[in-house]
Amino acid sequence: MLKSRLILLFALSFLQSSSQDLFTREWKAAWIATPGASPNGYGVYLFQKAIDLPAVPAALPVMVSADNRYKLFVNDSLVSIGPARGDVQHWNYATVDLAPWLHAGTNRITAQVWNEGPERTEAQISYRTGFILQGASPEGNALNTDTTWLTVMDSSYSPIRVRVPGYYVAGPGQLSDRNKRPTGRTGAGEPAATWIHAREIAAGVPRNIPTSFASTTAWMLTPSTLPPMQLTRQRIPTIRRAEGISIAPDWPRQPQPFSIPANSQVTLLFDQSFLTNAYPHLVFSGGRNATLSLTYAEALYSPAHIKGNRSDIEGKVFIGRMDSILSDGGDQQVFTTLTWRTWRYIRLRIVTGDQPLVLNDLYGTFVGYPFEKRAQFSANRPELDSMLAIGWHTARLCAIETYMDCPYYEQLQYVGDTRIQALVSLYNSGDDRLVKNAIEQIDESRRPEGVTLSRYPTQMPQLIPPFSLWWIGMLHDYWRYGRDTAFAIGKLPGTRQVLSFFHGFQQPDGSLHGLPYWTFTDWVNSPGWNTGMAPVGADGSSSVLDLQLLWAYQLGAEMESRSGIKEYASLYRSYAARLKATIRAKYWDSGRRLFADRPEKDLFSQHVNTLAILTGVANQQEAKELANKLLTDTSLAPASIYFKYYLHLALTRAGYGNDYLQWLDKWRENMALGLTTWAEMSDVKASRSDCHAWGASPNIEFFRTVLGLDSEAPGFTRVKVEPHPGDLQKVSGSIPHPTGTLSASYQLNNGRWDITIGLPPGTSGRLIWKEKEYPLKAGPNTFKLL
Repeated sequence: MLKSRLILLFALSFLQSSSQDLFTREWKAAWIATPGASPNGYGVYLFQKAIDLPAVPAALPVMVSADNRYKLFVNDSLVSIGPARGDVQHWNYATVDLAPWLHAGTNRITAQVWNEGPERTEAQISYRTGFILQGASPEGNALNTDTTWLTVMDSSYSPIRVRVPGYYVAGPGQLSDRNKRPTGRTGAGEPAATWIHAREIAAGVPRNIPTSFASTTAWMLTPSTLPPMQLTRQRIPTIRRAEGISIAPDWPRQPQPFSIPANSQVTLLFDQSFLTNAYPHLVFSGGRNATLSLTYAEALYSPAHIKGNRSDIEGKVFIGRMDSILSDGGDQQVFTTLTWRTWRYIRLRIVTGDQPLVLNDLYGTFVGYPFEKRAQFSANRPELDSMLAIGWHTARLCAIETYMDCPYYEQLQYVGDTRIQALVSLYNSGDDRLVKNAIEQIDESRRPEGVTLSRYPTQMPQLIPPFSLWWIGMLHDYWRYGRDTAFAIGKLPGTRQVLSFFHGFQQPDGSLHGLPYWTFTDWVNSPGWNTGMAPVGADGSSSVLDLQLLWAYQLGAEMESRSGIKEYASLYRSYAARLKATIRAKYWDSGRRLFADRPEKDLFSQHVNTLAILTGVANQQEAKELANKLLTDTSLAPASIYFKYYLHLALTRAGYGNDYLQWLDKWRENMALGLTTWAEMSDVKASRSDCHAWGASPNIEFFRTVLGLDSEAPGFTRVKVEPHPGDLQKVSGSIPHPTGTLSASYQLNNGRWDITIGLPPGTSGRLIWKEKEYPLKAGPNTFKLL
């Protein structure tokens, strides 16, 4: 491990000191393609180059990218998968040190590059099929992509359209006819005669350098700020059903080759026991022209397409994304997918012809952003431990090269989801690289009119204006909790453009009218709500939208006053004051003592009254009354598992935080129905997606609400600790902090609480305990309090 780190440091040092021209001028490497190939259609292509080395260098760094995707091999070993998703104006490349996989003599570098064409996942932007590799050292320059690279189209691949219930845009399955695979396809041996010289299609141009017109018509290359994704082998522990053959009950957890006779049909149902994102690996021998299909599902369905308990399989049908393989009859054939798959269940179907087939192995390689969980929470409550574990697992599955709303159906980085996911990352890991990447990408999606896209990267522009306001909230969160306040301050011009867009739809009283596009707030099935949009009055106004804008003005004013331009802060405060007065006058129902969804005062929701508390429209006494109604008034349109993040924040702010652990019945329902990740919808039995990290808010609130660990200044330089242990008599934990670790411990002994708060270096703060304040300093702070 130490040796590999030293090699990497050497490579990075060399890259920074000797190759600055790679960031400031056109690369010597060119983008290359396979002659005659469709530039935008579905296709899989191989590129190969040999390099002779008298000895293995200490480091051989290269920069590599492709459109759409690549896998890079050195002497048959997989060394890199990419590129991280972006757009054509911000096309990511990875820097990879090839040295650990090299040997003295001839080495072969092979790239598998593919474009899934019109069927590609919605999150994959594309210009055209291409591949580029640039050496970052004199030895590496011999590998620069040009016409000396050999290439061939791998015609063994074709797409399989996916048909599953609900909105699906996560890419096709694949058909692999192994009889059509090109020879010489990896590092062993010379490429066959079918390989031809590659064609140069564009210059390699780093972003933001002076270039000719011709050079700016393709990808603008930018170094990825993300680390390589985690790849970890996972065994599949359980077989739930076998049809057409008898199989050992511990296969494939303990794989032993077994034969499937000629002219047979076999169906095997495997249970991972938890949801995962992974590359499947199927190993088999013989069985020429046998067909094998792998189908992946989060859960099985009832005949009415209801999932129900995710652990139940009896009486249910299997629907999912499928890959299919046609055997070439060879020994130890290995099938894996181009891109990863999501599954709890895998169904393997095999139909043999006139030759038997030997099934050798089936396993997965987990893929995910390499988060390291650093937060700790202990309360001697197994249920809470399970909730935290499920929440963290959900967050892991919704984070690879970007945050994702869900891995199975969409793989899209929506702002509403991402705001919560980012705080889960900061509270549980402290790794802010994916957080900053998300803030950056959403900022880059902003339209000339000022509003951001609702999700990015995406092929199809989708506009949800309230998500632009949540982006301001997400930026404010990072400004408070993150380590790089300069980064957050640099994004303030984007917040100004977003707020300018909304200001254009404000009436003289400040209320929004005629806001275009999809004004989604939450998935609610209540009167007046339409496809997630809150009720709108006859005059076109909506209290939900007005309150979201008010909150954005307040957050924008706070950032501008402390870190930006004070004139903007003053302007936003004036806008906020006018809007706040209008909201009170327009939506407050004095009879019900609630804020209504629209001026008619005929519809009421948890959402509006939650936002009234969070924005301070409700005074302190009103906030307590509203919170009580939020907890007891069943006539209010309810918040989904997603919007409960804001609901619980408001209830805590109104003084009910000690009841937090009583508000988690929706999460308990998920667990009772066998989910290993949090479902998308509050209707758990019928939820489309089984994995939405917008439901992982307990992984924030166990630390922020129960332990009370919160930021009170930009960069987390000042700490507020306001615990809400509820009925817990002993609870402790810690979270990562920009300068170390922030910890707290509470234990009730003989009517007094023993409290220890550990602040990291360079911070100060305050403890709020039963409405009294106690100063905190860096290091340990101990108290004995009633």
